[in-house]
Amino acid sequence: MNLAQFFWHGDALARSVALLLLAMSVGSWVVILWKAWLLHRASRDVDRCIAVFWQSTSVGEATQKIKVFDREALVLPMVEATKIEASKTLAGAGGLETQLTRVLRNALHQALTKLQHGQVLLATVGATAPFVGLLGTVWGIYHALIGIATAGQVSIDKISGPVGESLIMTATGLAVAIPAVLAYNVLGRSVARIEAELEGFARDLRELVGNASAQV
Repeated sequence: MNLAQFFWHGDALARSVALLLLAMSVGSWVVILWKAWLLHRASRDVDRCIAVFWQSTSVGEATQKIKVFDREALVLPMVEATKIEASKTLAGAGGLETQLTRVLRNALHQALTKLQHGQVLLATVGATAPFVGLLGTVWGIYHALIGIATAGQVSIDKISGPVGESLIMTATGLAVAIPAVLAYNVLGRSVARIEAELEGFARDLRELVGNASAQV
């Protein structure tokens, strides 16, 4: 029995489980490929933008150069956030150091939100796909046992066929979950590395702007 026959041979619940596993697999692979491309480009851009910033003679010059390289807009918002204007609101009530901390923190959170996109989906697929597959297996074995009881005859061929077909659901659930878990861990390391780079740059940027303002 091929996969198509196995799919149409099952009932509504078995088909729903199969379609759900298919959707989870497609969704996770789309996220994996997209995130791998995004993080690879973001890692190169962040390293290049930070290097360009420190090689520039002024913040204005660095901002213009970073606009060319920062394709994911991870570093540029942090640099532009340091251009603090006077305000009569509570945002301007604190000192310059307090305002710098707040605006850089907000810009950093926005950058990290972009980097974290898709991680929740991978974690969810990795955690739930085996249980979805197990549900299909249990349901298939239940129907196989009902069919055997109805037939009134028990033989190895009547048991092994339906039970083996049901176990396909378990294998499918694992096949969906394992790539998602591996990708979550590998991509998570890339996100953590870029996050560390951005946090270090934010601290250096805060000290640079704060010292420059104190000297004025």
